[in-house]
Amino acid sequence: MPNVAVVNMTGENVGKIKLSDAVFGIEVNATVLHMAVVNYLANQRQGTQSTLTRTEVSGGGKKPWRQKGTGHARQGSTRAPQWRHGGIVHAPKPRDYSYSLNKKVRRLALKSALSDKVATKDLIVLDELKIEEYKTKTIVECLKAIGAKKKVLIVLPENNVFAVRSISNIAGAKAAQVNTINTYDIVNADTLVIVKDAVKMIEEVYA
Repeated sequence: MPNVAVVNMTGENVGKIKLSDAVFGIEVNATVLHMAVVNYLANQRQGTQSTLTRTEVSGGGKKPWRQKGTGHARQGSTRAPQWRHGGIVHAPKPRDYSYSLNKKVRRLALKSALSDKVATKDLIVLDELKIEEYKTKTIVECLKAIGAKKKVLIVLPENNVFAVRSISNIAGAKAAQVNTINTYDIVNADTLVIVKDAVKMIEEVYA
C-alpha cells in the first residue's frame, strides 16, 4: 500500500495515510487514459456549427450567362461553391459528438489517473479544509503552504459552498466532490489535492 503524508492547511505534516492498492496503486493503463480523455473532450463539444450549402444560400436563381458561345466555362448559378458568396462544399451541420465508454473502462481510467498522481508524487492529502466564509486569500495561502503547482484539482468530501466559490476565484484551481471527479480533470491538473475524508470515500466507491 502506498503511504502518503497528510498535511494541514499551513503545510505541516500531521501524519501518514495508507492508500488502497486497488485504487491508488494499480499499473497505469495509458491506452485507457487516452480513451477517457478523448471521450470527455468529445462529450464537451456543442456541435452547433452550421454553414450554408449552395441550395441554402440566398440568390443565384438566374443563369449568369448563356450555355454556349461566350468563351466562359458553363455556369448554372452564382451560388455554386467556386463563386464568391457561393455555398460551402460539404458544409458542417449541427451534430452530436458525444458517445459513452463502458463502466469498467471509465473506472479503470480513473484509477489509472489516481495511481499516476501517486507515482509522480503529485498527490497531496489535506487533513481538512476549514473555511467558513468566502475567502479566496485563505485558499491561496493554503495552496502555497502545501506546495501545490499552478493547476490544482481539490477534491472535497462534501459540498462546501464557501470553499467551492473561493477556489473558483483562483486561476487554474478547480474544486470537485467525490461523485463528480473525472479522469480528464485529474490528468489535466498539475497537483491533485484530496481532503482526507474524501480519500476514504473514493476507496469505498472504487476499490
